[in-house]
Amino acid sequence: MEPQMDQPFLVLTAEDLDQAADALADKGWVVLRDAFSPSLVGALRSELKVLQDKDLLEEGGVGRGDDHLQTKTIRRDLIHWVTGRSAAENAYLAQMEALRLSLNRRLFLGLFEFEANFAVYPPGGFYKRHMDSFKGAANRIVSAVTYLNEGWAASDGGDLRLFDGTGHHLAEIRPEGGTLVLFLSEEIPHEVAVTYRTRLSIAGWYRVNASVSDAVDPPA
Repeated sequence: MEPQMDQPFLVLTAEDLDQAADALADKGWVVLRDAFSPSLVGALRSELKVLQDKDLLEEGGVGRGDDHLQTKTIRRDLIHWVTGRSAAENAYLAQMEALRLSLNRRLFLGLFEFEANFAVYPPGGFYKRHMDSFKGAANRIVSAVTYLNEGWAASDGGDLRLFDGTGHHLAEIRPEGGTLVLFLSEEIPHEVAVTYRTRLSIAGWYRVNASVSDAVDPPA
């Protein structure tokens, strides 16, 4: 039996969403603490544990399509795409869809879809500084990271570090369960510091429809 989840799954108010949109427009990033209910976070964490136990995770890589490479010198994590296969995934995706609509209303971003994957960083895992999208690539516009960890301490490491375009340090965010981080994919370089404990999250991206001629992007 799947865990029972309380309502609402997303606990942010309309005022919270307004403030988040303002922060995203003003500085390019925002941290939303306790954005999701504990029951949804727990259900997603339990689902990820099942995926781990069934050995269904794969090594994370860099690049897309034919340019996709797996390299442990840049990142060390395991991933599995979120597809809506369970009540917990559907609840999560529904709330991220509501957030997409909210951001489009407030910021006129033209966000077209949301894609996401579970990410597990084992002890010693990391992801060196990188960008989720390059200027003018017109694919990933807003990045979203949701944390599923329980009882995370400062000594556990694994912080998300945000930088500006000149490399200036902007923020260091502890990956506490229920926290949602949003940032502009083309503007904010970031990295995951070395973790000393298994670190659980969902990494996601809001994309625009960049289809041209007979080239469909995002693909069906």
